[in-house]
Amino acid sequence: MMKLHNYFRSSASYRVRIALNLKGLDYDYVPVHIARGEHLVEPFSALSPDLLVPLLEEDEADGGARLTQSLAIIEYIDEVHPAPALLPADPLGRARVRALAQVIACETHPVNNLRVLKYLTRELKVDDATKNAWYRHWVGEGLAAFERQLALLPAGRYCHGDTPTLADCCLVPQIFNAQRFDCDLSAFPRTMAAYEAASQLDAFQRAHPSRCPDAEA
Repeated sequence: MMKLHNYFRSSASYRVRIALNLKGLDYDYVPVHIARGEHLVEPFSALSPDLLVPLLEEDEADGGARLTQSLAIIEYIDEVHPAPALLPADPLGRARVRALAQVIACETHPVNNLRVLKYLTRELKVDDATKNAWYRHWVGEGLAAFERQLALLPAGRYCHGDTPTLADCCLVPQIFNAQRFDCDLSAFPRTMAAYEAASQLDAFQRAHPSRCPDAEA
């Protein structure tokens, strides 16, 4: 059985959990407490060159590959287990879904992840109020771009059409974290409609941080 090394509150880990659930794939949940630095020491540091979660570790019978970076992991899963598809069948649709996913995973999340926030407070001595203002600003910028992208697409139940895609796998964890930081999301109606629709699905609910074995209050 595959192993997913992850942290319950990690957005990138959350994305992969959603994708695995949408595919109906079983996996062993291996917690790595990144807030305590467990990703920087063995045994995890011996497995991941990035020293980041998530890490997907295939069963030895399937080759024992170790995969890092959430988007790469999800696309690999989608290619190896093609149904239900997480990317549209047409090249234009795939490009649009990837663009939406990358607005979150490449433009928004990187400047707000835990190691960046820790650097702001520990190294730059930024206070909590300033750190939270930083977080809300970049979430707002990212979701504004996401909303503008959605406005160019035909209306659908989810981010792209009426089935969940890679874009929804990325959006839901980002909104979860934005809500934790009390971000104002009222300016993003289509984004929030897609979030609410996806959040009703069992695959998304089972991936929620509160449902994880290592969940904390």
